Amino acid sequence: MDFKQINYTSGEDKKHSNQLIAEFLCTHLEEYGDKVEDILKCMAYVMHPEKGGNIILGIDNDTIVGAVILNNTGMKGFIPENILVYIAVDNSKRGNGYGKSLMQKAISLAQGDIALHVEPNNPAIKLYEKLGFTNKYLEMRLIK
Repeated sequence: MDFKQINYTSGEDKKHSNQLIAEFLCTHLEEYGDKVEDILKCMAYVMHPEKGGNIILGIDNDTIVGAVILNNTGMKGFIPENILVYIAVDNSKRGNGYGKSLMQKAISLAQGDIALHVEPNNPAIKLYEKLGFTNKYLEMRLIK
C-alpha cells in the first residue's frame, strides 16, 4: 500500500477528489460514520490554511483502500493538537493491516498529541490501544 497525503500545502489531489474521498469514508465507516456533506466540511477544515490537518489515503493498485482525516485543534497542553476525525478501510480489505498502517502513518505525520473519539462497541478500540491510545476521559455532549 502506498500513501497519499493531502493538506492545504499540497492542494487538492485531482485523481482523488474530495467528493470521492468523502463518499469512500461515508460508505466504509458504516454505522460509525457521518453524511457526505459533514465529511466534506471536515475536509474543508483541513484545506483551510489557518486551520489545517491532514488527509491520508491508503492506495493499492490506484484504488483507495483506506483514508484518515486529522484536524488540527490549534491548542496545546490542555487539548491535544490534533483530533483524528475519520479513519476507514474498505470493508472488503479489512484484516490485512491497512488500518494499522494508516494509523501509524497518521501518527508519524501529526505534530503533537492526537485525540480520537470511538464508540464503546467499535472493534477498532483494540487497534487504538495497541498503538498507545488510552482512555483518559469520558466524553459527554449536550446536543441542542
